[in-house]
Amino acid sequence: MKAGWHTKTLGDVLVKTETVNPAQLPENEFDYIDVSSVSNETFEIVETQRLKGQDAPSRARKLVKANDVIFATIRPTLKRIAIVPENLDNQVCSTGYFVLRPKPGIDHRFVFYSLFTASFQESMEALQKGASYPAVTDGDVRAQQIPLPPLTEQRRIVSILGEAFDGIVTAKANAEKNLRNAHAIFESCLRSVFSRGENGWRRETHLSSVLSEQPRNGWSPPLEFQTGAGVPVLTLSSVTGFEYDGARVKMSSVPTRSEAHYWLKSDELLITRSNTPELVGHVAIYDGNPVKAICCDLIMKMTVNPSKALTRFIYYYLRSPEARAHIMSRAHGASSTMKKIGKQVVQGIPVPLPPLSEQQSVVLMLDAYQQEAKRLESIYQRKLAALDELKQSLLHQAFSGAL
Repeated sequence: MKAGWHTKTLGDVLVKTETVNPAQLPENEFDYIDVSSVSNETFEIVETQRLKGQDAPSRARKLVKANDVIFATIRPTLKRIAIVPENLDNQVCSTGYFVLRPKPGIDHRFVFYSLFTASFQESMEALQKGASYPAVTDGDVRAQQIPLPPLTEQRRIVSILGEAFDGIVTAKANAEKNLRNAHAIFESCLRSVFSRGENGWRRETHLSSVLSEQPRNGWSPPLEFQTGAGVPVLTLSSVTGFEYDGARVKMSSVPTRSEAHYWLKSDELLITRSNTPELVGHVAIYDGNPVKAICCDLIMKMTVNPSKALTRFIYYYLRSPEARAHIMSRAHGASSTMKKIGKQVVQGIPVPLPPLSEQQSVVLMLDAYQQEAKRLESIYQRKLAALDELKQSLLHQAFSGAL
C-alpha cells in the first residue's frame, strides 16, 4: 500500500447515527426518503415525500444530515447510493438504508465513491440473503474495508473522480441517445415503408388469408417441468424484442406426442399472445434452432403460405408501428400489467399485400436497414460498456493509490 495510507473498516471511519420516531410528533412535517427515492442512474435523491408524523410509515426511522451517504441495503447490487443534500438536512430516511456519516478528517465524497468499487459491490452481492428481497445488514456494510489516505489526498482524489465521472455521465448520455436514435431510425423506416400508398400497398387482406396453417397455441406444460434434459421448450423471452433467440429455452422430459401441433417448423412465424402491455404481440421467426423444439402456450405459431406472402414481409409488417397500434388496441385483460390476444385478433390483423416481387424488394431493403441499425447499436453498446470499464478502472486506481 502507498506510504501514508491505512486500511480500516467502514465502521472504524463512521460515527454513530440517530434513529427517530416521527409518530411521536404527529403534527410535525418531515421529508421522507424511501428506498425508491434514490436514482441508481444519477445516484441522487430524486424525490421525497412530505409527511406528517402521524402518517409516517414504520420504516421511517433514520435521521439523516447534510453530507451523509446513504446506501440501500435492500437489493444492494442495484446501487441506490446518494449523498444527502443541504435541503434534506435533519430529515428522515427508510430503515432500508445504511447511513454513513464519516468522522472528522474523512471526506464524505471519498466514502461515497468507495461504495462503487468492484470489491465493495462484489462483497455486497456475496453477502446478500433472501430470495424475494435480497438484503445485507448494516453490520455487513460496517465490516467492509476501505483504504484510507490522508485528508488532503482524499480531497485530491475525489476532485479527479468528480470531474472524470461528470465527463463519463455526459458521454454515456450521448451514447444512450445515439442508441435510442438507432432504434428510432429503423422504426421510422418501417413506418415509411408500410404507410406508402402506391403500387397496391393499400390492397389489404387479413392475416388469416395468407396463412397455410392457422395460428396454434404452443404446449401447455405442467407446473414443474424443467429438468435440464429432454425436449427444448421456447420461452416468452425467445420471441420478445422482435429478435428470435433460440437460447431462451427450458428443457422438458415430460412425454410428448410426435404428431402434436406444438412441434416447431423452420420459418414459422411466432407471436407472443400474453405479456405486459408493451410486449404482447411481439413477433419473431423460428430459424430451426434448437432442432426438435416446441413452444410454450404463451406463444402462438403460424405458417405463412409462400404462394401469397413472404414470411419476412409479414414479420416486418407485424412489427411496424401501424400493426403494433392495431394489436395493442385489441389486447385485453383485467390486469393492467398483463394483456392477451386471441386467435381471432391475430387472424383479423389487416395486412397489406403487394405482389411477391415487391414484397421481396421490401424485405431486402428492410434487411439492409436492420443490419445497419444493429451495427450502430453494437457500436453504442460497446461505447457504454467501455465507459463503465473506464469508471471501474478509475475507481481501482483511486483506491489503490495509483491515481
